[in-house]
Amino acid sequence: MDLFLNFPLWASLAAIVFAQVIKIPIRFIVTREFKPDLAFSTGGMPSSHSAAVAALSTGIGIVDGVASTTFAVACVFSIIIMFDASGVRRQAGEQAVLLNQLMKDFNHFVEGAKDWNKKEEFEKRKELKELLGHQPIEVFFGGLSGVGIAFLLYLLY
Repeated sequence: MDLFLNFPLWASLAAIVFAQVIKIPIRFIVTREFKPDLAFSTGGMPSSHSAAVAALSTGIGIVDGVASTTFAVACVFSIIIMFDASGVRRQAGEQAVLLNQLMKDFNHFVEGAKDWNKKEEFEKRKELKELLGHQPIEVFFGGLSGVGIAFLLYLLY
């Protein structure tokens, strides 16, 4: 039952849930689109990856102290995750946008080809997921959310 007393773990999980759920009203306020599926998708504001690792690091810092080896490991881990979320994953999403446009252009070009109409729809159009990574501001607010959630839960804990 010690698992239920692991504050850094629960702070991190709560930060993930918070960041994923808050994406829905933020998207609605900005675009007037109600998209509940955002709670189960990658990308968007705020970054749940950043919120999770920031809450984990903060929780470890609160419990074990910021001078502990565990905090150092969690902090470096958090930096790597946040860098990846705003770098590599974001670039992959931007490449997906370009590849999807190329596929649309190609499909339009070969639309009249002999066997094209005989193919199944899924063979013709399979778009890549474009919302993979995060803008730096999304990573920042994800991290800020994680730190805030950890401190808030600690006060309630």
